Amino acid sequence: MPKYYYTAKQSKTGQTMGGSLDVKNKEALARKMRQDGYILTSVKEEKATQQVQLKKGSFMNLFNRIPLKEKMVFARNLSVMIESGLPLTQAIDALSEQSKNKRFCSILVEIKVSIHAGNTLADSLAQHDGVFNDLFVNMVRVGELGGNLEEVLNIVATQLEKEQALISKVRGAMIYPSVIVVAMIGVAIVMLTYILPQILGVFEDMDVELPWMTQLIIDVSNALRNHAFLVGGVFLALGFGGYSFLKTSAGKRALSFFVLRIPVIKNIVIKVNCARFARIYSSLLKSGVGVVEALHIISKTLSNVYYQDALLEGEVQIQKGVELSAMVRNHPDIFPVLVKQMFQVGEQTGKSEEVLLKLAAFYEEEVDQITKNLSSIIEPVLMLVIGVGVGFFAVAMLQPMYSVLGNI
Repeated sequence: MPKYYYTAKQSKTGQTMGGSLDVKNKEALARKMRQDGYILTSVKEEKATQQVQLKKGSFMNLFNRIPLKEKMVFARNLSVMIESGLPLTQAIDALSEQSKNKRFCSILVEIKVSIHAGNTLADSLAQHDGVFNDLFVNMVRVGELGGNLEEVLNIVATQLEKEQALISKVRGAMIYPSVIVVAMIGVAIVMLTYILPQILGVFEDMDVELPWMTQLIIDVSNALRNHAFLVGGVFLALGFGGYSFLKTSAGKRALSFFVLRIPVIKNIVIKVNCARFARIYSSLLKSGVGVVEALHIISKTLSNVYYQDALLEGEVQIQKGVELSAMVRNHPDIFPVLVKQMFQVGEQTGKSEEVLLKLAAFYEEEVDQITKNLSSIIEPVLMLVIGVGVGFFAVAMLQPMYSVLGNI
């Protein structure tokens, strides 16, 4: 069955909502809306050609991603230009000339050409699904159908801005431990390949059985010195294999399970996902997207598999008449009690948009505090790991010497 994108108004309250449905024809969609208590105001059929997307240069795009900031500036500036009365194609053309990212500039040119060919802005953005995700495309689609594109683009820009800030905080907190770990690995390689061979040569002249720790270090040192390319190839293969595995559904589920079991990381993951869920859901509701469609979009936006499963489950439950707060209550391991309570408040007061924005701001502040203290939490752990490593080397070097002295 064809897919139709629509906007509708509730017959009693006049509230506007939008979304998409797979129905036989427009008449069937109108009947379905009337049964649900809505009056259909606009409808557009999805073109069959939009369902097949050609991913150009997908391998090279891994190394040439469009920064989130570029999309945020695009949404914000396009909103201002449209509100000022500038034609859409002229606004996109101006933004393509302003962009310093060559790939993004070429994408904007393709979008302008697509609009000239008769496609909507949402359809043109959907042709670049590697750049503009479902959230971006669907919100723009609702804005076009509802006649408030500039307002929706402003909401999208705000959402991207908050997401950028959240990601920057988490990445910034991981810089210090990452630098320490890389430095530790570098020092270990230098010691095993250049320094230790000079010391270990002394043990070859000793007529004594070497302990297993000393023998292990000797074997690792010899492997690094004599088979450097082979060892490097093995590590590259393991890294590439691990990366490929994490791209599979089983790998994503394993990673999601793992990060939700590490004490400090678990808190960050839960708060980040809850903040994104609350803010995106609020933005979609404000844009006029229906609850079911909103959950479907968010399930593709959140990276953790367990949150995706919960939202897809909620999508089914809501169609059966169950409230969203009940779905949240059924997953206490990933949704804290506060999330359930705030959803209930939003449902009871009819102010879900405002309540969820406050919830998102609260969790974003929590993430900010955790990331600020993360270095002080990780530092003693790193010191302990370094101490164990240094102690292992010291014992491995001194134990053969004590054995020789004992024999004398």
